Amino acid sequence: MTAPRQLFEGTTYLVTRRCSERRFFLRPSRNTDDIFRYVLAIAANRYEIQVHAFCVLSTHFHLVVTDPHARLPEFHRYLDGLVARAMNCSLGRWDGFWERDTYSAVRLETDDTVIEKMVYVLANPVAAGLVRHGREWPGLWSDPALIGGEPIIAKKPAGFFRKMGRMPASVSLQLHRPPGFEWDAAFAERLGKALRDAEDRAAAELAGEGRSFLGAARVLAQKPYARPAPGEPRRGLNPRVACRTKWKRIEALQRLEEFGWAYRKALESWRAGVRDILFPAGTWLMRVQHAALCGETCG
Repeated sequence: MTAPRQLFEGTTYLVTRRCSERRFFLRPSRNTDDIFRYVLAIAANRYEIQVHAFCVLSTHFHLVVTDPHARLPEFHRYLDGLVARAMNCSLGRWDGFWERDTYSAVRLETDDTVIEKMVYVLANPVAAGLVRHGREWPGLWSDPALIGGEPIIAKKPAGFFRKMGRMPASVSLQLHRPPGFEWDAAFAERLGKALRDAEDRAAAELAGEGRSFLGAARVLAQKPYARPAPGEPRRGLNPRVACRTKWKRIEALQRLEEFGWAYRKALESWRAGVRDILFPAGTWLMRVQHAALCGETCG
């Protein structure tokens, strides 16, 4: 059985999804960028998700978001589904757009971890050996200077979206400061320094391996049906929480394990016909899709 999801209101996540067969289906282009930006803005507004950072590479995307109302699965289903249909239309294909079982939502347990994962997202093009600085990435990349500032305006792309359809002609996407940093005057400086340090480390590692950056022009010259050379690690860990503090990480994992045991016990009773059973706090699927009762902090 797939591990049950535990969602609490106000949780911050690192969200990732990879294209089928690691193809360059999200290769930067005006059309790709317009589609993803527009759908992300629609989904974030529809499900009241706060977006903090994002980066769309050719084979996958990363988001750091906060979920104020425990609606992350709905947000992600909408985002994935509409991006897949619009991009398949753009590419003239019909098959699955996303690789199976590559959806990842890692719960960020501390303020330091939130900063760390935002840096991870923004430095991803550098760590992948594509460009020297994140801001040089020719695809979608959230400029840290826009966090808490003027919203990004996303216009409805032509093609898949009907000109006279119900979807809005444009929508705004606000980049929010993460919870806990709303009034931190040093947030932007701290994030910027951490990003520069991460970019410098990645560049030094690349130079130490005798490699150079691919460069924006060569990225743009790639074909959507191509894919990276073999050698990418597979079957690695798929974490559900992130925290550098050992004991906080252990505590978070223990809470997830306890949730899993309580969920399975409640599910057994439900399948036996008991409908007044309480599922543990944070239950999402049974509460949303089957109106099951759950703990007081379920949302």
